Amino acid sequence: MKIALPNKGRLYEPCMQLFERAGLRPINAGMRRLFAKTLDPEIDILFARAQDIPEYVQDGAADLGVTGYDLIMEAKANVEILLDLKFGVAELVLAAPNGSKIKAAGDLRGKRVATQFPNLTTQFFKEKGIDVKIVEVSGATEITPHVGIAEAIIDLTSSGTTLAVNQLQIIERVLLTSVRLIANKESLKKNKAKMGEIQTALESVIQAEGKRYIMMNVPKVALEKVKKVMPGLAGPTVMQVESGASTVAVHAVVNEGDVFAIINALKGAGAKDILVVPIERMVR
Repeated sequence: MKIALPNKGRLYEPCMQLFERAGLRPINAGMRRLFAKTLDPEIDILFARAQDIPEYVQDGAADLGVTGYDLIMEAKANVEILLDLKFGVAELVLAAPNGSKIKAAGDLRGKRVATQFPNLTTQFFKEKGIDVKIVEVSGATEITPHVGIAEAIIDLTSSGTTLAVNQLQIIERVLLTSVRLIANKESLKKNKAKMGEIQTALESVIQAEGKRYIMMNVPKVALEKVKKVMPGLAGPTVMQVESGASTVAVHAVVNEGDVFAIINALKGAGAKDILVVPIERMVR
């Protein structure tokens, strides 16, 4: 089974980290390699441009792929979206120069809009009933309004910094995107079990993101107080400690951001020997 992954760019490193944590680390992978084995002998990696991956998966060159939702929609790919991988979050936006007369999409009627996403841009203006001229560019979209190529742009932004630096302001939001796991529809029918294993492995890493596992010993007389300060996903797990009938072990999964406050609250409630450990994967 082949999985297509981005071969470079902002999605490459997060993908490598995700697959390594999921137990699917590519072997002898590098940004110049086209193929790589994984720790699973049944799974190979195909490295490709992120924008080509939707077509590779649609046409069956790869059974699964990882790429941006914006690229999937731009390619109009006939694929099955299996999972939102929760990284590469960005917005496709309509933007115009600061101080321009363009305050809404309707102000662009008959004007030019530069973009690397001609299909999504066409769809956006068509749904609004606005006729514009689309200028397709391959990069540096932000500069086009300043050199007379277009009056506005549609482009991706994650923080808005690049737009601000180039003196552009957001007029409307077009699409919210993040990285998705996609499947070839025919391959999904034939290999549903194996694809399910891969999806579960990746999902378990996502579920564990931002979570910590807390373990402690608690005197039975303090157990109810400790339970009240433990915001576990399904409540804390309480186990008998063999060394003494008066003490129990309490375990729980908590959000990373809550750890600082919880530790102090647990000490105040009577918990002892508190351990906090990271979680690599969590299967629900």
